[in-house]
Amino acid sequence: MRRALDVTPRPLVLGGRELPVVGRARVYVCGITPYDVTHLGHASTFVWVDTAVRVLRELGSTVEVCRNITDVDDVLTAAAERAGTPYDRFAALHQYAFERDVTALGVARPEHEPRAHNYVSHVIELTAALLQHGVHAYAADGTVYFRGRGVAAAHELRDDAASELLREYGEDPDDPSKEHPHDVPVWRSSRSGEPAWPSPWGPGRPGWHAECTAMALTTYGPSLDLHAGGADLAFPHHAYEAAHAEAATGVRPFSRAWMHVGTVCIEGEKMAKSTGNLVLVSDLLRSTPAAAVRLAVLDRPWAQPWDWSDAVLATAEARLERLFVAAGRPGGGDGTAEVIDALRSDLDVPRALAAAEEAGGAAARTTLRVLALDGSPPV
Repeated sequence: MRRALDVTPRPLVLGGRELPVVGRARVYVCGITPYDVTHLGHASTFVWVDTAVRVLRELGSTVEVCRNITDVDDVLTAAAERAGTPYDRFAALHQYAFERDVTALGVARPEHEPRAHNYVSHVIELTAALLQHGVHAYAADGTVYFRGRGVAAAHELRDDAASELLREYGEDPDDPSKEHPHDVPVWRSSRSGEPAWPSPWGPGRPGWHAECTAMALTTYGPSLDLHAGGADLAFPHHAYEAAHAEAATGVRPFSRAWMHVGTVCIEGEKMAKSTGNLVLVSDLLRSTPAAAVRLAVLDRPWAQPWDWSDAVLATAEARLERLFVAAGRPGGGDGTAEVIDALRSDLDVPRALAAAEEAGGAAARTTLRVLALDGSPPV
């Protein structure tokens, strides 16, 4: 619902550039691969994207959000096999746990929530489109590869650094079937026992990057207003997703703006399942108000990597209490414009919080509402 402001509405500034909206803002956020527990590193991305959407709506924009579920993935298949559970049932259980946790943190349900297994036919269409152009893809032994030469350079990465990141995310630069080490599968041939669907190139399954490309294109058409995800997805996932889309459609840029949310760390090391240094959202919520956890995530620049600690949470709890006290004071209307301007200016939550605490009253209540810290229903 649009809200009237006391200031002339201006576009959101994100990453140093204005994002004016005509009609609707089309937001796509890379969701989870549902094979394990939801940790704070995951939740941080979705809390920040939810905040960006709330600010866009506060500024008068109509917003649609698409948040996918990658339920066709080799990592998921392997985890399900270890658990002795069919991969689709395994994915559904973890998706339920994820949605429970992020909903508790005030993250609104998206308007669109495509699941990769429902979009296999669209990946096949994307693959065929890339092959039809004749220069973007080629088939080899039942796998169709996207020609990735130049993708790394376009993102200012050296070839060796790009190869390292590709390996980290399950690609094989040394695959002898490839024409170039940075080519990636759009459609991957399946071996016996692996999930497989029929295709013109034989039984197989979608490539990871192609799944998001197909889901985004199917939901919104050939371009987006804002694409969001964790900073660790910038390359290779988002880089190849955009390259797939632009090659298939000829429309550039694929997304007008990108929001790569800063990594959550513990003592300087990225929070990740591979390292085991996880802070689980479900554990935090057993002893801490959800609004305090949300504020701990938000009280900082959104693109900045940061370290989680008990002290961070304690600071957020104290600040939340001060904000509620400030909200009970009379007046504060003059500070509301400053709060909205801070949030409009690259989601500057620390400045908005400072303005709200100083002004109190209406400014503090606006801050609590827009940042979803007051228990209000989702916008």
